[in-house]
Amino acid sequence: MSKIDIIIKDSLLQQAAMEGMDAFVKVFVDGIRNAIGGELTSETMAELNSDQITLLAWDMLHEEVMDGGFVQLIHNGLGEFIFKNPFAKALNKMWGMRELSKLIYEAHTLWLKYRDEIEKECNEEEFMALFEKFPEFDDLDDKFIENEEEWTDDIAHYIDDNLEKFAIIE
Repeated sequence: MSKIDIIIKDSLLQQAAMEGMDAFVKVFVDGIRNAIGGELTSETMAELNSDQITLLAWDMLHEEVMDGGFVQLIHNGLGEFIFKNPFAKALNKMWGMRELSKLIYEAHTLWLKYRDEIEKECNEEEFMALFEKFPEFDDLDDKFIENEEEWTDDIAHYIDDNLEKFAIIE
């Protein structure tokens, strides 16, 4: 278990489960975020276990890619966290999510190739031009969006099968 207690009320969990997979996963993400004061830092990461960190990484990946694709994720400075940590490896080996892991490794290759240019400070117009400049990310973005529902479902099932790794249910 983690070094801090993440407590989730059973009634909240039951309600979220009835609302669907997104709501179910969100209860755990919110519970972890609340327990660490809302910000994932090296100090707060040390308080969490690998499954909790993997779930937060999924949430960051999900939010950024659904909003603006991998280019936005990289531009917003999350490439280092997503690609340099064992996130993709954990998804494959521990969570059994080979296809998502493979997609992250593909994006990692492009991150290494283009990160300096994508991570540069720029205005809104220059940022929007990045999408045209790096069309290699388009297929990865599309694949993520096409599989997002299935992957969220897989994550919800993994959490449900391993509740004790994520939180204490009261």
